[in-house]
Amino acid sequence: MFDYNSFTNAVIKANKELYEYINTHMDSSDLEESSTIGYGGDNTLNIDLIAENIFIKYLDSFGDIFSEEAGLISSKSNIKIIIDPLDGSHNFLSGLPYYGTSVALQIDNETKAGYVVNLVNHIMIYKVNDNLEQIDILNNKSINFIKVENPQIGIFERAYSYPNVIKKLNQEKIKFRSPGAIAISLAYAKNYNFVLFAGSIREFDIAAALYICSDLFIHKEAEFLIMAKKQYYFTLIKEIIKE
Repeated sequence: MFDYNSFTNAVIKANKELYEYINTHMDSSDLEESSTIGYGGDNTLNIDLIAENIFIKYLDSFGDIFSEEAGLISSKSNIKIIIDPLDGSHNFLSGLPYYGTSVALQIDNETKAGYVVNLVNHIMIYKVNDNLEQIDILNNKSINFIKVENPQIGIFERAYSYPNVIKKLNQEKIKFRSPGAIAISLAYAKNYNFVLFAGSIREFDIAAALYICSDLFIHKEAEFLIMAKKQYYFTLIKEIIKE
């Protein structure tokens, strides 16, 4: 039987090491582009590779690693660990404090656990076998969920590439933000009226958050992913992207 507690502890240790590296050891050379293009198609920063190697060190004993930078490292196991070692790389590179990490655990192609960490406030939201938790990775203390009853905004990730959708949202007088770390935005979809993610949808970006928010209304197609907790916004955003 898979040891979920050991895996969760390994995810926490990896995130804690990355957090400590960023805040105590990082220098300007870590923000430079490396000589490689990541499997996900983006230019790879040195810090991307450092982060990925930290996760590989802690997690590769549990199964096959599938990471944004290296791709699928092996294919010998029925257990796949999907990693975005630095969600929101452009925010990180620009000093915008909204970035983190994402890890999903799949067994026999079914997601069994998802972990998303905001490395700025060091809080991890995670779900294991349908149990949702939130902790501070620095001391492992539980963090209460504050239920947002009346959200004032939605989230539209990569809005800058979709001016027609922006125009329609404005016509409907729908307020939104586009903060730039997809896994974090999706993982906290319950706090917003909706989360709309547009563009190339990669497994690294969404696997963990899809499991964490599996109780919401979810619509996924080639270019768009919608999450919403209320039918009204779910239907409205579906109509807006259809037009």
